Amino acid sequence: MKLVTVSGPPSSGKTSVILKTLEHLQAQKLNVGVVKFDCLYTDDDEIYRKGGVPVKKGLSGALCPDHYFVSNIEECVQWGKREGLDVLVSESAGLCNRCSPYVREILAVCVIDNLSGINTPKKIGPMLKSADIVIITKGDIVSQAEREVFASRVHRVNPKARIMHVNGITGQGSFEFSTLWTDGDEVETVEGKKLRFSMPAALCSYCLGETRIGSEFQMGNVRKMDLGDTSRQTSDPMTSPKESK
Repeated sequence: MKLVTVSGPPSSGKTSVILKTLEHLQAQKLNVGVVKFDCLYTDDDEIYRKGGVPVKKGLSGALCPDHYFVSNIEECVQWGKREGLDVLVSESAGLCNRCSPYVREILAVCVIDNLSGINTPKKIGPMLKSADIVIITKGDIVSQAEREVFASRVHRVNPKARIMHVNGITGQGSFEFSTLWTDGDEVETVEGKKLRFSMPAALCSYCLGETRIGSEFQMGNVRKMDLGDTSRQTSDPMTSPKESK
């Protein structure tokens, strides 16, 4: 079974691109499936079912999406094997533009759209910088010059990635994209494999349910802005160094 991890900002067109790409694999009589990771709500699983694609949905709720992903991806791989899938796609939304659900030796895809803003590539972290393939969507809405400038900004952030343009509505570009999904090694398990980038650091009082505001209620992994006030320095040994912004 091949495993493909797809991530990207919300509403960038991930689901539409995946569906159009899977249609080409289904036409080749390959068994395909999707695991959809999200935070609070998604109905994308219904869209996949309507397309005849087996799907499982997982909502992280109050947990960090990256932590939720890495805690469940092995079970998802085993589900795909039980279903007899040839290709399993993991889709997750990088809600904070920091998420990095990529595993070493597993094809990593980031979907980003032309309408997100010319500086958006610089605002996205490992989700874009460590991807093997970057799919740019909604190119039919902007001019050729705008498409070229945006693609150039993406290339600056991740010069090693293959950049492709795919239309999630018409499917233009999805066939070429689908040919890359069957490359690579078969995946029996991801047990013992490593993430390409560390997950966001988060272990503070607010992670544990604290709702009160103020330094006396802030414990654990806390990072402060340098606003020129040195009168109050944290003495918590677990607190990270102050960050200048």
